[in-house]
Amino acid sequence: MTKPIVVTDTSFEAEVENAEGVVLVDFWATWCGPCKMIAPIVEQIASENDGKLTVGKLDVDANGQTAMKYGVMSIPTLILFKNGQPVERLVGYQHKERLLAKIKPHLTQLA
Repeated sequence: MTKPIVVTDTSFEAEVENAEGVVLVDFWATWCGPCKMIAPIVEQIASENDGKLTVGKLDVDANGQTAMKYGVMSIPTLILFKNGQPVERLVGYQHKERLLAKIKPHLTQLA
């Protein structure tokens, strides 16, 4: 069972921008209610797509530089990166089915 990795301002380039394949980053904060609601869904997606998708979590309070770089103004924001480039952005709480509808097409298009 794969858990999301912790991503920071320091590790973001190596873990996400230079990563090959698909990486979903959950921009969140400890005080954010909707972030707490979506966290178990993000963990399920990480577990169910082990080997096809890397999932990272970035605490915006502790890592404001990266959040600012990607224009994260509301949380939770989930950004899907493919070979280091952002390809999808979902803002606010999302049902699992909606998240998967945005993620799955990118998993099948891997070269």
